[in-house]
Amino acid sequence: MENRFIIHIVKPGLFSTLQDMGRIGHQDAGIPFGGAMDKEAHKIANELLDNPHETPTIEMTLIGAELLFEGSGQIAITGADMQAELNGKPVILYQTLDIKDGDRLVFHQAALGCRTYLAAKGVWKANEWLKSFSAISNLLNVDGLPNRLKAKDEIGIQITNFIPRRTYPIALRPVYSSCYILRVVTGPEFEQFTMPQIQSFFETIFKVSADSNRMGYRLEGAIEDYQPNGEEISSGIVEGTIQLTKSGQPIILTADAQTTGGYPRIVNVISEDLSIVAQMKAGDEVKFMLVSLSDL
Repeated sequence: MENRFIIHIVKPGLFSTLQDMGRIGHQDAGIPFGGAMDKEAHKIANELLDNPHETPTIEMTLIGAELLFEGSGQIAITGADMQAELNGKPVILYQTLDIKDGDRLVFHQAALGCRTYLAAKGVWKANEWLKSFSAISNLLNVDGLPNRLKAKDEIGIQITNFIPRRTYPIALRPVYSSCYILRVVTGPEFEQFTMPQIQSFFETIFKVSADSNRMGYRLEGAIEDYQPNGEEISSGIVEGTIQLTKSGQPIILTADAQTTGGYPRIVNVISEDLSIVAQMKAGDEVKFMLVSLSDL
């Protein structure tokens, strides 16, 4: 039996968007890959509901949304714990939740971690652009592009069946902190750096700057005695590329980053650690560890 389920955005929180697995095949036109910053949390939320990984989720950053539900449905919440309350009662993350008509879900601020994901069982009816529901934070004036969620927005979901409650194993859930170690492999310009500069990069504990978003994380701190080696030719970059600015300050490029850049690419965060990057927030500390592809 089909059931219409509607999510009403009462308050959008600090920065909430619809995200999926991203836009494939448009990077040559300068369109970022985009998609959920923490793709693992996004995928787990959908798996709990038997949704395909490509099904959208609501991605909330630092301070979550307030939602009102119309109709009956099922949801799952993963990622950072924003102390969510369903009708005033605490919500348990990483399991399916049955929702009734008129239920109200309120998210608060994340203590550890940065991004929370809400999945809903069924087929989402929302604005789609280039075969993706994902908003892109640095492309705000493109006709038809999904934008950040705002108060009074509605998301319709077509539900065909309900499933028994599922819980994601506690042992497999991520643990968030304020100090992280990211594994990296060498980047295309790695060999242009001197050994003292490379040593400084890996010995330095950097701090995530407040000037960080879905385009990239700017880190406070710089490698010692860094002098740029002339002008770099703009070259392709991917999510996880770490560039060094002229002052020797690293920038970790993330989901909505431009597709080319002119700063030297010293290393790349391995794909398995991109979900860690997604959960870092201003003030968190990060250190890098060099690994080889044969280690992965």
